[in-house]
Amino acid sequence: MNDADPSPARLLDGLAALLDNHPHTRHLIVGYSGGLDSHVLLHLLATNHACWPERTLAAMYVDHGLQAASAGWGEHCAHICHGLDIPFRVLRIDARPLPGESPEAAARRARYAALAAELEPDAALLTAHHRDDQAETLLLQLLRGAGPHGLAAMPTTSRLGPGWLLRPLLEVDRSELLDYALEHGLHWIEDVSNADTRFDRNYLRQRILPLLRERWPAVGRNLARSAQ
Repeated sequence: MNDADPSPARLLDGLAALLDNHPHTRHLIVGYSGGLDSHVLLHLLATNHACWPERTLAAMYVDHGLQAASAGWGEHCAHICHGLDIPFRVLRIDARPLPGESPEAAARRARYAALAAELEPDAALLTAHHRDDQAETLLLQLLRGAGPHGLAAMPTTSRLGPGWLLRPLLEVDRSELLDYALEHGLHWIEDVSNADTRFDRNYLRQRILPLLRERWPAVGRNLARSAQ
């Protein structure tokens, strides 16, 4: 059982604190994939937008063109954003790997390059990375032999192109996001490729971390803390 308070108020407090620390970000753009994590972040911002009336809110979906279903996922995202009255755009990118580059790294590189090109100096991209992502990243870097710099935690705030990248959910477990989604009746996309254990991160998520949690239930939280 998660010993953190999973209430919407806790999620909102963390989001509000981050935005209060960045009053220069007048335009908020949610990186929205239609999955659980980004749907919770989008819903949290949309339903509490009155807390920040001076800021605009929009969402962007990046279509990597790697799966036949990706266009349909974009349509799902457009439907959700329409229901929330949130402006929405689709960015279509070329995510083919460069020589020696993994498919995961290529998708990430192309995705962030496309999103960075959309930002102005007073705009921020908000992503739904959470504590479990932080733990997975640390394990991946350890297994790849990364040094101290590579083992550093994902920052809550960083520059992205001329704008900013904000990660307001890094202190939140994925189980809390699931609780929020179920409580609010959210409908999200399950990307079947996330179960493909040929990819390193998926292998850790599906095979290794569940075993570690059986022995050490707080492994995700402890790994994330170690990365900080």
